[in-house]
Amino acid sequence: MSVRVQDVVNALEDFAPLPLQESYDNAGLQVGLTEAEVSGVLLCLDVTEEVIREALELGCNMIVSHHPLIFHGLKHLTDSDTVQRCVRLALQNDIAIYSAHTNLDAAVDGVNYMMAERLGLVDVVLLNPRQVPVGIGGKAHSVEGGSGVIGYLPEGEDSLAFLQRVKQAFGVECLMHNELLTRPVQSVAICGGAGDFLLDEALRVQADAFLTGEMHYHQYFGHDGQIQIGVLGHYQSEQYTVDIFQSVIEGRCPRLPLFKTTVCTNPIKYL
Repeated sequence: MSVRVQDVVNALEDFAPLPLQESYDNAGLQVGLTEAEVSGVLLCLDVTEEVIREALELGCNMIVSHHPLIFHGLKHLTDSDTVQRCVRLALQNDIAIYSAHTNLDAAVDGVNYMMAERLGLVDVVLLNPRQVPVGIGGKAHSVEGGSGVIGYLPEGEDSLAFLQRVKQAFGVECLMHNELLTRPVQSVAICGGAGDFLLDEALRVQADAFLTGEMHYHQYFGHDGQIQIGVLGHYQSEQYTVDIFQSVIEGRCPRLPLFKTTVCTNPIKYL
């Protein structure tokens, strides 16, 4: 039985409903037709021209990304910037593009849960839970989601050992942090990507550590001795999102060819 673009969309949106996304976001189907038959899906964090060409080489006519290709409205469709070139290339080759962004961040078992799993945390729950109404087939129900999670190491460990655990678990070249905490780290609050807005919430619940992908310089001040801050990098914190995509789509479309991109789309380089 053939799989349509809509079938893949349904699988992803049952897991991470669009109403979970933030008001500024643009998750959902970016390019393509819902009734098109899917030959294969390439999973990635960011859509670039190189990623689209990789999809073509693999025989995939659908790309599922975490970060939306189209974030702001397009007024032109030329070759003047990367987004427009990607849209044109996708349209020219009948490639559908779907993005699950802040809705996947907010979903139970979404991005932040994946980060917690890689660190070996237990008893993981949403840090800032909320109920969101979702309407399917004319019937409304509520879905729980939230910004960030908090979980616990099975045993407390010193802050340096914890930061080394983080660095190894995510394979990061550089881990930014504040002064080492003098008490053991056991409770850990997490928000992947640009999650520094949750630092105050992590402090409120008295987490021992807070991990995120980005943090503004001035937010590091004033928290030494309160909480261990660790900043991985935006790409590094969300790099395993493709594993969530793979698990969700395989569960509903088990015979559909799925591929994880081999293209590193992180625009930041390290010396």
